[in-house]
Amino acid sequence: MTLPSGAPLHIAGLPNLRDIGGWPTGDGGRVRRGMLYRSVQVANLDDDGATAFAALGLRTVFDLRTGAERAAQPDVLPQGTTHVVVDVLADAMGEFGAQALQDLATDPARLVPMLADGAGARQLAESYRQIVGSESGLAAYRRLYTDLADPQARPALIHCTTGKDRTGWGTAVLLTLLGVSDDDVMRDYLLTNDELLPALAPIFDRVAAAGADPELLRPVLGVRREYLETGFDEMTSRFGDVEGYFRSGLGLDEATVAALKDAFVEPAAPSSMRHEAQLRDGTETDGGERHSCRSQGQPAHHRTDRSRFAAGLAHRRR
Repeated sequence: MTLPSGAPLHIAGLPNLRDIGGWPTGDGGRVRRGMLYRSVQVANLDDDGATAFAALGLRTVFDLRTGAERAAQPDVLPQGTTHVVVDVLADAMGEFGAQALQDLATDPARLVPMLADGAGARQLAESYRQIVGSESGLAAYRRLYTDLADPQARPALIHCTTGKDRTGWGTAVLLTLLGVSDDDVMRDYLLTNDELLPALAPIFDRVAAAGADPELLRPVLGVRREYLETGFDEMTSRFGDVEGYFRSGLGLDEATVAALKDAFVEPAAPSSMRHEAQLRDGTETDGGERHSCRSQGQPAHHRTDRSRFAAGLAHRRR
């Protein structure tokens, strides 16, 4: 059975794990499945989770986290999987998103006053400018996409701590390059709120128990449309468009960009191309119907292993 685009893969201790494939592209093709996955950090798997994760057959895991994040919660990967560090925020000033998450996990009530009056949302949106335009961000994504163009690196997984901001940008801009519509790119990005926030329920509960408003955490622990829009605004102002970002910003040559597109886009079958042409021309035969790229009747989500992931975030190596 083929899962709908953006459908989660349920492995305990690894919320927000998704295959980025399945989304339709503007030329009638579709992003290939089984090539690239996205998730939270791979540090909180039990034995069953580790077995299920190994079954994905990943050749490479790209870790977008800072040195402090990696030291606090190192990835635990299957034998034979290559771990590649691509530290997006290595030279960023502040690292608001990454540091705030660690602070929230260990002492959420202390950080809550700093998030009042929309301050958390504003700071997180601005962090996307660092993710997109900082020297470390450009270097990290250059390495990521250069490696992904090599078939020996695939299938692969990209992750940061919660798989929402650095991973969210890395996924969104790649889908845009591949020709996925803006609406579907945003839809994939916002799925994080459905898949991640339930796993962070213990953090919300601790804030409520301390007498603070847990809703103040939502803009920082989840994602918002304006965060990704800020990233794309930064990309457009600096590099013109997505092609300019990959070529001028990241410095990828034409052959590497072409290799990414060829590897990740499954071309439309001839019958599908005729169907699309009929839709455009208004000559589709009776019985034809355009379907949404996402199933309208997805099965109920499996129960998320909240305690393992949230407890892992709260653990800090001294």
